[in-house]
Amino acid sequence: MTHDGMGPTHEAPYRGIRVLDFGQGIASPYCGALLAAHGADVIKVEPPEGDWSRRLGTTYGRHTAISSVFNRGKRSLCLDLKSADARAVAQRLAADSDIFIEGFRPGVAARLGLGYEELSRENPRLIYLSVSGFGQVGPSSDRPCSDSVAQAFAGLVSINRGDDGIPHRVGTPISDVATGAYAFQAIGTALFARASVGAGRWIDISLTQTTAALLGHKFAEFMLEGGAPRALNVPAGTYRSKDGWLMVTLVNEPQYQRLCAVLGRSDLAADPRFSNFAKRSDAADVLIAEVRAALLTKTTSEWLAALHAADIIAERILDPGEWLAAPHVTAVHGAVKTETPGVGPVYAARTPGAAGFAEDMLSPSPDLGQHSREVLRDNGYAEADIDALYESGAVIGT
Repeated sequence: MTHDGMGPTHEAPYRGIRVLDFGQGIASPYCGALLAAHGADVIKVEPPEGDWSRRLGTTYGRHTAISSVFNRGKRSLCLDLKSADARAVAQRLAADSDIFIEGFRPGVAARLGLGYEELSRENPRLIYLSVSGFGQVGPSSDRPCSDSVAQAFAGLVSINRGDDGIPHRVGTPISDVATGAYAFQAIGTALFARASVGAGRWIDISLTQTTAALLGHKFAEFMLEGGAPRALNVPAGTYRSKDGWLMVTLVNEPQYQRLCAVLGRSDLAADPRFSNFAKRSDAADVLIAEVRAALLTKTTSEWLAALHAADIIAERILDPGEWLAAPHVTAVHGAVKTETPGVGPVYAARTPGAAGFAEDMLSPSPDLGQHSREVLRDNGYAEADIDALYESGAVIGT
């Protein structure tokens, strides 16, 4: 039970769990945000200059869109880890925490006295998460990494070629976000095991391994087809209509037949060059050109009405603002809006699978060091000791 007498619920299964989140950027902070969304008390520990995501993109006071989305529900403690006193504070907090999240380069946390081996001696139940680019071991472990580099290294960019023939990165930090989600899942399994085993463990999650996992069957496909796999479902893809863009796809032969009928091109259904998925893949350039020309003749709305009536998988291509305003999204409460001081309304997609609407009640992402004094008080520090830590610069806060 927590100090307020309330235990875990489906809406807040991690109530009573305390997390120290030393992560910066997106990947490790997102894991912390997911834990907060499920009821954990997440203390975000930042350096004096703050999490670098506070400066990545357009700034609103001391936030950006990134920092204001991926740090909701947390309390901010600002520590200058160059100070021995600050490191001692971190060690004291870790001794009474359930989960420790760090995103330093491999080896840095240990040099600060905050590595798994040292912290777990004092707190064997600690679940320790390390998030890095290439993992904690291996010949590339010390190399710098980013979302874009992870996409490139893991093969995602190579299979995301545009009509220009150029391999492109996916236009959102998918490696970072997926890493945070995989990390959250791994922590869940560790918490479940700890209930029986009694001890925590060290979890090593990397952006590159995560991104590779996102490719699913692509590695098997590549090797089975000799390095030149066919496209799976030609003529699926993005098409321009008379007034916009739409996505059309298909997963079985009857859908291709119905697509040709909707397009008014029964000849494409009868053409032996396009009689099955494999042949359509081999003749992709010819077939896609025909479909492209047909779809240019009507508006997106006209095509979607006809395609949906024929039970063909298709949808308008929405931008983020259109998605937020879509009737389906508003009906299912698919987005969360958090009023954030100095920023304004911050929108994010609701976490899939979360029970209830606890996410709507999350506190906004904190200002740098906003809760430093509060966190120290909660952990038994006397006011005089807190004042001394502030005066020395070991702890910084508002």
